[in-house]
Amino acid sequence: MTGPITAGVDGTDESLAALAWAAREAVRRDAALRVVHVWEFQPDAAPDVADRASQERWVREGVAGAVRTVAGRHPALEVTTDVLEGPPADTLLDAARGAGMLVLGSRGHGPFVGFLLGSVGQQAITEAACPVVSVRSGDKASDEVAGHEVVVGQQGEPEDSAAALRFAFETAAARGASVRAVRAWTLPPVFAYSPGSLRLLDEAGGLEPFERQALAAALAPWRERFPDVPVVEHVEMGSAAQVLLSVSGRAQLLGVGRRAPRTAIGARIGSVAHGMLHHADCPVAVVPPR
Repeated sequence: MTGPITAGVDGTDESLAALAWAAREAVRRDAALRVVHVWEFQPDAAPDVADRASQERWVREGVAGAVRTVAGRHPALEVTTDVLEGPPADTLLDAARGAGMLVLGSRGHGPFVGFLLGSVGQQAITEAACPVVSVRSGDKASDEVAGHEVVVGQQGEPEDSAAALRFAFETAAARGASVRAVRAWTLPPVFAYSPGSLRLLDEAGGLEPFERQALAAALAPWRERFPDVPVVEHVEMGSAAQVLLSVSGRAQLLGVGRRAPRTAIGARIGSVAHGMLHHADCPVAVVPPR
């Protein structure tokens, strides 16, 4: 990973948990931490902060307090702060250019004039060039202990999940954790079979052995690159979202790849990533293809 870890804050419990998570991860990776707050002037705000200068001062004071807390916990950590005014989603995406990852709280709006995972967070996840990590308010450092795995979804050909696997192995190496690589599979419809696929299935000895071989092939270069990271290969029949959620209780982080085609109704992050963001209790990293 190159570039700083960028945390978006807006004063909510979710964003403060995200900031704490980002600071711990920056220390582990020996990376800098950049704290970003995006705000827009609200002319209908309370009378004591009705003018632009008062609102900006209020925002800056709140962000400075959050940063002091993090700096006090990690005195050797390099921390920079940017308070930016502008359209939240576009301004946040501009601020995240060149970041190693972007860390956001998972939902809601807070007492500051800002953003969290809603339409802004979903746009960031869809369009960011770096992994975006979503953190819930209940996240705590004790969740990142030995025995809690970094879980990552793998699907398709090796190159389809290469970026997500790389992120998972880098994270596990920094934390001294193991990786659980999950490949879910379902019975394909009869018309999906071709002579070539039937031959490959026959050579593999059936559907499940074929899926196990596919997962092993995808993991091979990352096992070689990170030989000290223990790996559990998890192949299970079922939908990807259901299988990943079934093992998320043992995860300290869950990583999925991003497939975000643009459609007539806008950008989408993919059904699996969407399900993990809404239902997984642990932090979720959505990793764009490289």
